[in-house]
Amino acid sequence: MSTSPHAHPALHNAMWPGLVGKGPDSEPPIDLETMLCLTAQAHVDGTRFDGVDLFLSLPHTDIDSSDDDLARLADNLRAKGLRAGSLVAPVWPAAGGGSAMGGESERAAFLTQVRKACRIGRKLRDLGARSYGIIRIDSASGVEEWAKDPAANTKRIAATFRDACAIAGDSGERLAAEGEICWGGMHSWRRNVQLMEMVNRPRTLGFQADMAHTMLFTMGYNAPEDALLPAGFDWSDSEKLAAAYRRMADALRPWTIDFHVAQNDGTVKGSGSHGKTGHHCLPRDPNGKLDVVRDAGAWLRGEDGRPTLAFQHICWDGCMFPNAVMLDPQTWNDVLRLMIAVRDAHGWN
Repeated sequence: MSTSPHAHPALHNAMWPGLVGKGPDSEPPIDLETMLCLTAQAHVDGTRFDGVDLFLSLPHTDIDSSDDDLARLADNLRAKGLRAGSLVAPVWPAAGGGSAMGGESERAAFLTQVRKACRIGRKLRDLGARSYGIIRIDSASGVEEWAKDPAANTKRIAATFRDACAIAGDSGERLAAEGEICWGGMHSWRRNVQLMEMVNRPRTLGFQADMAHTMLFTMGYNAPEDALLPAGFDWSDSEKLAAAYRRMADALRPWTIDFHVAQNDGTVKGSGSHGKTGHHCLPRDPNGKLDVVRDAGAWLRGEDGRPTLAFQHICWDGCMFPNAVMLDPQTWNDVLRLMIAVRDAHGWN
């Protein structure tokens, strides 16, 4: 029986690490059923994962899933004691979407994927398999292309996001835009704040914070003008890192409605079709730079030190690990143990 002092937030595992960075130039994808089974089987002192966050793209969950497909998915989740949370909309050109700062056809493709993702989210709610979570998006645009005209491109991304908000609102969904150093207009903490303010749809659009990706913001990777740590920073200065990390989180926390627990070693990594972004590490990686439990508090607690209660679940994100690591059941027990520690430190009842 679980001895956790807190019932909330729920603990989820991300399914997309079975796909992101996999493919012809890397390792084969790991199918959804395998990822679900590994998640359902993980346990630490009586505690298990409560659910999963899903990637709405084949070979996992088809963005064009029929109602029957989604009913089978809901039944499968229930049979494993899991529920669905946040859903990743495949808004990128390679996945059938288009750049949020592109021409009309690209923006239309982006919005089509958002519309389809919202329909899946609503259907899973109707089926009783999902009661919380967001639809995850990003700009689906590269930094170099964005930098050719930052003002105009940011304005265009904001316009696309506002249109996406209208779609989400009609479905009773909320969108969360995940900032990463690889997404144009979302590649620094300051640019993300600017974009959120420009869209100005706080009831419908928020920020998705991944601990590993946002740590790169403090380094100013792809945006040296927004760095919060000096070049050649001494990583042994844990307190200075914590202060810079909290300063960054203070700026983005008011917008944050979805949260990923993760670790980072201060480097970038790309694999398969995925561009270079913050390098996720395993919970016990000695090269990890974050004090994950401490630094999770920068997102889960407000300036008054109290839990923000901004989301009902938190999710582990660990992309681009080798398949041998992903298929090892001990990996998911270690992840779950870390998630429990985060909830023990910052959760609520």
